[in-house]
Amino acid sequence: MEKRLPRSAMIFSLGFVFMLVCAVGAFFYGVKLGTSKTETKYEMKELQAAKVPDSSPYQQQDLVSFYHTVFLPYREFQSDWDAAMSEFAQGKPGSASSTLKELAELAHSKRTEAASFDMQKSPLLGDAQSNYIRSLEQFEQAARAAAAGARSTDVSKLQSKIEQLDSYRLAARKALDAQQAYYAAMMKWGATVEPNIPTDYTMPKVIEIKKWSNLPLIVKNKLMADQLASREQLTVFYPQDLTSRIDDFISSGQPAKLNLKSVTAIADLLIDTEAVRSGDFSENRSKLYKQALLPQLPFFS
Repeated sequence: MEKRLPRSAMIFSLGFVFMLVCAVGAFFYGVKLGTSKTETKYEMKELQAAKVPDSSPYQQQDLVSFYHTVFLPYREFQSDWDAAMSEFAQGKPGSASSTLKELAELAHSKRTEAASFDMQKSPLLGDAQSNYIRSLEQFEQAARAAAAGARSTDVSKLQSKIEQLDSYRLAARKALDAQQAYYAAMMKWGATVEPNIPTDYTMPKVIEIKKWSNLPLIVKNKLMADQLASREQLTVFYPQDLTSRIDDFISSGQPAKLNLKSVTAIADLLIDTEAVRSGDFSENRSKLYKQALLPQLPFFS
C-alpha cells in the first residue's frame, strides 16, 4: 500500500522548488542586467572618447582644408606677384601697366576663392582667413594704383615705388598676421597629439640657442612665423625653411665661430644675407627632422 506525503510536506516541497526557481531566475537576471550596464557604460566611454577630437577646433582636417581653400589661393597670387616684381626690379621690357592690371584681377579672384569656405569654427584659422582676404584686397588696390602711374615710372624703380604704398604695406602686414595665426593653429593641433607640445608659446625677445634646440619643430616654426611678422617683410620662403636653415647653421658650429649667442641674431644674419631659400626645409628634413611631428600638409612634404 502506497504511502502518501502529508499535505503540509507537499506544500513545503512545492514552495521550496518555487523559491529555488525564483532565486536562479533572479541570479541570471542580475548577471544579464550587470553585463548590460557594464557594456552600456563601456560604450558610452568609447563614444565620449570618439567625440574628444571633434570638440577640438584644430584637427588635422581643418588645417588641410585651410591649406587648399585659403592658403593656396593666396600663395598662388603671391607667386605671380613676386615674379612680376622681380621682372620690374631687373628692368625687363614689357607692359608694366597691363601686368599690374592682371595682378589686380588675380588678387580679386583669389580673394573670392579664399572667402568661399567658412573656417570661423576654428578661431585662429578664422583670423588667418580674414587676414588673407584683407591682404588680397589691399594687393588689388596697390596693383590698381601702381598701374595708373606705371607708364610715367621707370620700370626698374616701380617695385620700390609700389612698396611705399600704404595699401601694399597693409597687404604685407595682413599676410604676415595670417601666416602667424596659421602656424599657431598648427601648434595647437600638435598639443592635442603630443603632451610635450604647448598650446601657446610667445616669442621671447631673445631665444637662446640651447633653449631653441630643445623645442619641438612645430613650435620652432611658429616662432619663425612670429619672427617674420615682427620684421614686416614678405618672403618667398616659408617659416619652416628659416627654421631648417637655423638648425643646419647651429649643427655646423658656425654660431660659436661668429660669436652668435641667440637664435634671433642667427635669423637676422640668414635673412639679411638672403641665405634662406624656398625648399630649404624639404632638403633638410630627412637629415634634421626624421621623427618630428607635423601635420600632413603639402609644403611639409
